[in-house]
Amino acid sequence: MVVSSGKSKGKLRWSKLYTFSCFRPEESDKKDVLGQAGFSRVVFCNEPVKHKLKPFKYPNNYVSTTKYNVITFLPKALFEQFRRVANLYFLMAAVLSVSRYSPFSPVSLIAPLVFVVGISMLKEAVEDWQRFLQDLNVNSRTVKTRVGNGIFEDKLWKELCVGDVVKVSKNEYFPSDLLLLSSSYDDGLCYVETMNLDGETNLKIKRCLEVTLGMNEDEEFGRFRAVVRCEDPNPSLYTFVGNLDIDNQSYPLSPSQVLLRDSKLRNTDYIYGVVIFTGKDTKAVRNSTMSPSKRSRIERKMDNVIYLLFSVLLLISLVSSVGSALVLKYDMAEWWYLRLQHDDKFFNPSKPVSSFIVQFVRALMLYGYLIPISLYVSIEVVKVLQAMLINKDIQMYDEVTCKSVEARTSNLNEELGQVEMILSDKTGTLTCNQMEFRKCSIAGISYGGDVNEVDIAASKRMNVDAEGYRFSMCESDTTNESFEMFEFSVADIIARNAALGGKDGTDNPINENAKISNERKESVIKGFNFRDDRLMNNNWIYRSNVNDVTMFFRVLALCHTGIPLEDNQTDHKLKYEAESPEEVAFLIASQEFGFQFCRRTQSTMVLKEIDPSSKKVLQREYKLLNLLEFSSSRKRMSVIVSDEDGQIFLLCKGADSIIFNKLGENGTLYQQETTSHLSNYAEDGFRTLAFACRKIEKGEYKHWNKIFTQAKTTIGPEREELLEKALEMIEKDLILLGVAAVEDKLQKGVPECIDKLAQAGLKIWLLTGDKKETAINIGFACSLLRQDMKQFDISLSKEAESNNQLKFFRLQKKRF
Repeated sequence: MVVSSGKSKGKLRWSKLYTFSCFRPEESDKKDVLGQAGFSRVVFCNEPVKHKLKPFKYPNNYVSTTKYNVITFLPKALFEQFRRVANLYFLMAAVLSVSRYSPFSPVSLIAPLVFVVGISMLKEAVEDWQRFLQDLNVNSRTVKTRVGNGIFEDKLWKELCVGDVVKVSKNEYFPSDLLLLSSSYDDGLCYVETMNLDGETNLKIKRCLEVTLGMNEDEEFGRFRAVVRCEDPNPSLYTFVGNLDIDNQSYPLSPSQVLLRDSKLRNTDYIYGVVIFTGKDTKAVRNSTMSPSKRSRIERKMDNVIYLLFSVLLLISLVSSVGSALVLKYDMAEWWYLRLQHDDKFFNPSKPVSSFIVQFVRALMLYGYLIPISLYVSIEVVKVLQAMLINKDIQMYDEVTCKSVEARTSNLNEELGQVEMILSDKTGTLTCNQMEFRKCSIAGISYGGDVNEVDIAASKRMNVDAEGYRFSMCESDTTNESFEMFEFSVADIIARNAALGGKDGTDNPINENAKISNERKESVIKGFNFRDDRLMNNNWIYRSNVNDVTMFFRVLALCHTGIPLEDNQTDHKLKYEAESPEEVAFLIASQEFGFQFCRRTQSTMVLKEIDPSSKKVLQREYKLLNLLEFSSSRKRMSVIVSDEDGQIFLLCKGADSIIFNKLGENGTLYQQETTSHLSNYAEDGFRTLAFACRKIEKGEYKHWNKIFTQAKTTIGPEREELLEKALEMIEKDLILLGVAAVEDKLQKGVPECIDKLAQAGLKIWLLTGDKKETAINIGFACSLLRQDMKQFDISLSKEAESNNQLKFFRLQKKRF
């Protein structure tokens, strides 16, 4: 779309006028670009005094979210008030009322205007004062900061400088962007909650470099000196590149070593870190914007109404003044007692033009109350009262978090009633974000059974009694034998319903290979809802494909970023913390299958696993050589480990579409059967991940590790490309082991809530990274999709193809 130069210049002039009224310098439109050559950011660790002079002087750590300050409040607030059409009109009327043409005292116009504008400005001042108090509370927080040889004292957040070494304790927020140096854990890990930054409730795992791992006492930082060379400040929360130069050695840095401002330390006693970004340079502040002056839809409509009223006022004044001028010219003699000829030296009734002008100005002021001056202030009072009622609404109180709703601004209350469309994420919004291990496919054989919420929703659409298929033990059943039943999926229910002629199918067919455990009376393990006697109770060691099963469970237990924690509620069992709930579910599952991940350091991982040949539990230590982290672009993660015999393995998990493309010629033996199982799991509404591995020769690994290390230490635009090439070199010729399916259950009341929103006429969009089949069945389960809806499948792969499909969709939509 081409914008005319006149409009562009107009917008520019208004922008400069607004900036001038705020007494603030203009912000440049310069964009931060990651990966540029020659980064200027240099941080001298433990030497903040070097950052008080140019060229290494950086902003202080004071952060302000207020709209005004003492100097800018009056001009900026007045500018905001007189952007309103009615206020601007009454300002002009007040100016005219001072003139000699005014038919009444100027006080009658000026006083109401001052009152209305004053009330609105007072409201703005109170709301901004609340923001100031919040800023004051944040900037006045304290953090332990090194001030001398091994001495850490409390220091205000706003006084922190780049290069300061700080000590943050459990459940405290990070005062600025920090580089993690060490933690209370022996392996240098720490847990971080980033809910204030990205809304994610999952705890993120950060890990320090091994070179700084040993510094976990206050006294050890007395002689610590290092230099960080890194990227310039930017708003990207998930990227960071740089090097740590220490003892004449350079070590690559990644986002795993960065702790962002406004995130919280969880499940870790303390961490040590060095400040690398402060104040407006931090990623959190770079992602925030200045508090905007928002105008609601009703205010914009009010402006149009006032334009209409002003037009009516002009018309009335025009008719009155014309009529007055004509009447005075011809009938003035009859009204001699009014002494109109002595009214004003500029007023001459015998001259209609001058009489018209004077009467027109007076009419504008006399009829000016056609536009109500109290309109805005009345609405302001109503908005404030609405905000108070919203804050006190007991029906919007969350008993789980003990928090109630908070209206941070009252300017947009009425916009809640104008919402027509809701855009929602699935995981953690519609679902509980608590994964349960439900099914798996190993070496082309599917394991696990039972019916879930999606199956029940699908059965209702097909008039099939899925509840009748649900396996349950009777209270009086005292047998210890395992019952056999069919392995359920939506596809199976469809097939059986067709075979039975649409009946509810009370005579269930039996799959002789699927034995479901009868241990329903036992308490369900959190994160593990799997029933199949072929694998449970270590029965997998007697299967013919025991080697494939062993390797599959080993990948479950090793390919992750989690760490084990003691569980006081169960004997000989551990609980786990990881970056995603899927990883926690996989670790719990591997523990239940006899592969317990029990310890982790920077370079080792220890498992207690069952040896199929001796049927004994052995403790084995694996050297962690490399961790190839997950990213949304890669859609996979890998670890490279070395076992006790010195053999090197790459263990990989990720999206099936990615893993299948990485398989070697001898790694596709079970691909066809696994693909069929994946389809069934997707129709059940499960999330799936594929698992694969490969053996690496020592010479190949040494050559690759040299290339990988060089790519990690590169700073520049080619770094990401070099890393991607290095990863592609090693993540190839994989052997498919199987897939795992986890379930993320819907939150309580989600179907009912969506159903009510749909009845109110709201359009709801759901964003998910699941497979299409999974997304469709989840849509039916949460009442987002209904049987009477017409479904359109639009696949956006290529731009030209996408445009054609969108045109076809518009034509189809018109038909319905």
